[in-house]
Amino acid sequence: MQLLINGTTHEVDAAPDMPLLWAIRDLVGLTGTKFGCGVGLCGACTVHLDGTPIRSCSLPVSAAAGKAITTIEGLATAGADHAVQQAWTQLNVPQCGYCQAGQLMSAAALLARNPRPTDVDIDAAMAGNLCRCGTYVRIRQAIKLAADIQNGSAS
Repeated sequence: MQLLINGTTHEVDAAPDMPLLWAIRDLVGLTGTKFGCGVGLCGACTVHLDGTPIRSCSLPVSAAAGKAITTIEGLATAGADHAVQQAWTQLNVPQCGYCQAGQLMSAAALLARNPRPTDVDIDAAMAGNLCRCGTYVRIRQAIKLAADIQNGSAS
């Protein structure tokens, strides 16, 4: 089947029920998307499917065929980091960093649909992304900074 990942079409030989995560990592070779829990609860495997954040560990690859998939490798565009990537770097958000690809993908999806999220909006959008290091305060700060960057009001 064909998968459109980060704007490039990839022909993959996969069983229809193979989790999208493994097609992305093992068949296409994009390893930024991480395996965490395997049941869609931790958020480490979050990618965008037609702009919507989904858990790639629990979505069959057949459900993604014909749709636009964006991974952490495709979040930056035209050689420039996405606003969330810029904010994460400026505020030194990650500790171990394992969950951060999923955190970034969820945050980018939030800002795409809500350019000025409140704390409640951020908490709701990020609730399914777990961080063992507990960087939640910095994640919230980074999302607010990313909103400012994206909206041209960051100093």
